[in-house]
Amino acid sequence: MVGFDIALLPVLRELAERGSVTAVAAATHRTPSAVSQQLRTLQRQAGVPLVERVGRGVRLTVDGRALADMATGVATALATVESAWSEHLAGVSGTVDLAVFPSAAELLLPGLLTRMREHPGIVLELSDVDVSEGEFAPLTADHDVVIGHRPDGARRPDGAVETVALLREPLDVALPLDHPLADRERVGIEDVVDETWIGVPEDYPIDRVLIAMAAASDTPPSVAFRTIHLPVIENLVAAGHGIALVPRYTSGTRAAGRFRLATLADVRAGRRIEALTRPDRAVRPAVRTVLEALVAEARAVTT
Repeated sequence: MVGFDIALLPVLRELAERGSVTAVAAATHRTPSAVSQQLRTLQRQAGVPLVERVGRGVRLTVDGRALADMATGVATALATVESAWSEHLAGVSGTVDLAVFPSAAELLLPGLLTRMREHPGIVLELSDVDVSEGEFAPLTADHDVVIGHRPDGARRPDGAVETVALLREPLDVALPLDHPLADRERVGIEDVVDETWIGVPEDYPIDRVLIAMAAASDTPPSVAFRTIHLPVIENLVAAGHGIALVPRYTSGTRAAGRFRLATLADVRAGRRIEALTRPDRAVRPAVRTVLEALVAEARAVTT
């Protein structure tokens, strides 16, 4: 590959992750024609087809996918050198864009911000996101660190994304105070599967646990209302409109005098909260510092 320009590799990597020339153009602040021109130049230098037409769009060929994977390694190596040099000159500093879903923010963000006071050279930019399980990893294309979650047993995200385990949060059954089961420390699937449920949207991690319970009992769940907002779920349970699966550490701080939490027997019910980042961003000292602070805070809230 004579005259192979590695500066063109990022556009191929972005196409692999974003799926279309239009999306790459929007993310990189270029025109679609400029992106297409760069792809043609890179393909000519590579000497093999890297993209192929599919309908009105394009997709990577096998060779294109292989080169896109190599582009991640190149970007990581360059970022390592740049980060080491910046740290040598100015210490650990810079801006870190952190995306976090609301209940994880409630659990981790206050302590994280307190810990980051020890690193005045790092500026945290916070984004509030709440998406389905499979949509957290793609957010790493636009954020330095993404805090996501998945249910017990679900696979870690595929692709060129590094995953840092933060904590496992058990899921408990939230019951109204006057519910017949409210005096129980533990409830089984058969005790609650026929109840009216307050749930989260389909394909969200907590909903997958409810579906697993239904499969184990061969009884489809009756979900009266779905929302992404945990306090709304808790308020509906407290008012007697149903029961719900809720995260223990987060909801436990608001349960007293409002609703009862019972451990769910017969099934391992929990969610894994993790920090996701691209490898080339993970090597930045500022990003590493934020990840270390997140791990420390997660350890603190679970002990």
